[in-house]
Amino acid sequence: MHPFEMTRALIDMESITENEKQVGEFLLRYLSGLAAGSGGRAEAMPVTSERFNVYAEWGRPVVVLSTHMDTVPPFIASSEDEEYIHGRGACDAKGIIAAMVAAAEKLLENGTRNFGLLFVVGEERNSAGADVASRSPHGSRYLIDGEPTESRVALGSKGILRYEIVATGKMAHSAYPELGESAIEKLLDALNAIRRMQLPEDPVLGRTTVNIGTISGGRAPNIVPDAAKAELAIRIVGDGCKIDQVLREAVGARAEVRKILTLPAMHFASLDGFPTSVVSFTTDIPVLAPAWGEPFLFGPGSIQVAHTKDEKISKRELLDAVDTYAQMTRMLLSRAEA
Repeated sequence: MHPFEMTRALIDMESITENEKQVGEFLLRYLSGLAAGSGGRAEAMPVTSERFNVYAEWGRPVVVLSTHMDTVPPFIASSEDEEYIHGRGACDAKGIIAAMVAAAEKLLENGTRNFGLLFVVGEERNSAGADVASRSPHGSRYLIDGEPTESRVALGSKGILRYEIVATGKMAHSAYPELGESAIEKLLDALNAIRRMQLPEDPVLGRTTVNIGTISGGRAPNIVPDAAKAELAIRIVGDGCKIDQVLREAVGARAEVRKILTLPAMHFASLDGFPTSVVSFTTDIPVLAPAWGEPFLFGPGSIQVAHTKDEKISKRELLDAVDTYAQMTRMLLSRAEA
């Protein structure tokens, strides 16, 4: 299957986090067929009763290429023009899946073995698939993780702290607010304090940033609200424990702080001959490494269009990534033999 064709086919299978089954079944069928004709094997790696990772290997997997099957909402079907493929997951990360599969086919055509492919669920929310995979490593020494890095090998990535900030109050008629207790006002005060926090910076990764992603609460305009919640993501560059402490002190007694996810900031090695960059997003690498080997981060496309209505990937960059993934794999296989 041509990488453009596979990219569009994958985009057109809605796989918002927790709904990755159709993409997983497609990839399992495809890789099982590829493995059957080339002396490899493919398997489903159960995560829940309805969700699974997909893993394939040829020989002893010294190098494993990995990325994720899930996307953020909303679903956006594929389209293309002369230069780009458009749609949800075009660069994050269905185009990358297609490039990795095509790279595997290219390696097999040239007689290269001892590598694998790992496609996981849940990266966009809580790394559930990576967590399961980390408990079932297959002996690889190197991991090439795919995310849109503008075709540069990333030297570092920020970590993430995800929280729910939950405020409670007491319902009352809005004409008599003194009889109630507004959960929304408590939440707003807590969020205002969070926005004023002093946060660290790193000379390589840059500054810590906070995004208040969702706010919900209340029942009606004429009812003092008894419940309110916000979800936020903090992109960290240093010690997450210190930031957690600062956050809890800022919120105080106004609301409950529920930590949902913690992934640390990471620094990676370079590869000779490849341009480098530093990225502000978080990946599955902190969960997969070191169980799946020394990590490298590379992928076609730009994170600046991922998670937007204009997500796209350059056709030229996608094809170049096929060659780059194959080249990186051969380089790391040679390193392992040295």
